[in-house]
Amino acid sequence: MNNNKKILIITGDAGESFEILYASHRLLEAGYQPVIAAPTVKRMNLVMHDFEPGWDTYIERPGYLMESNLSFDDVTPADYHSLLIPGGRAPEFLRNDQRVINIVNAFYNSNKYIFAICHGVQILVTAGLVNGRKIACYEHVKFEVEACGGIYVTPQQAVQDGRIITGKTWQSHPEFYKLVFSCLEKTKETEPETQVAIN
Repeated sequence: MNNNKKILIITGDAGESFEILYASHRLLEAGYQPVIAAPTVKRMNLVMHDFEPGWDTYIERPGYLMESNLSFDDVTPADYHSLLIPGGRAPEFLRNDQRVINIVNAFYNSNKYIFAICHGVQILVTAGLVNGRKIACYEHVKFEVEACGGIYVTPQQAVQDGRIITGKTWQSHPEFYKLVFSCLEKTKETEPETQVAIN
């Protein structure tokens, strides 16, 4: 498939089921090819987060099982149009994986779009990409964003700042994916990209 139709999705165990499945299905429906990268090629254990009466924070339940397509070691950013980072608990540990940070920075330095939602923004924080940018994310990630120089936006559910597009939660899907597909549909023929290899 044409590289302009391939979208890399970074996630792993404890990724948010709804955000990952929704992204995959929407992209397929629109004629794009979602490619899921994880620490290893495996059947990932996804989760579902929700709010229950009597709880002061969200709860986590087992979600769907889903196969990853390739490992981070096998990702070549030049093969993809853009990068999407869903939330869940996965970003908490994936942001400590230098392979992930190298991939994210390679996309950024190649002037490619980066989409992140909910806790996925934690990976952007670790990659050093939020400083001076307007960022939408889960409210409890707000302090990480602001501590690293980012500008937390509210009440907007999603925001675009340059080639970085962020959303608050899966409840922000309508606003977030409106921006995502607006970016994907833009013609890139007049915008030659400089490909950057992963260190």
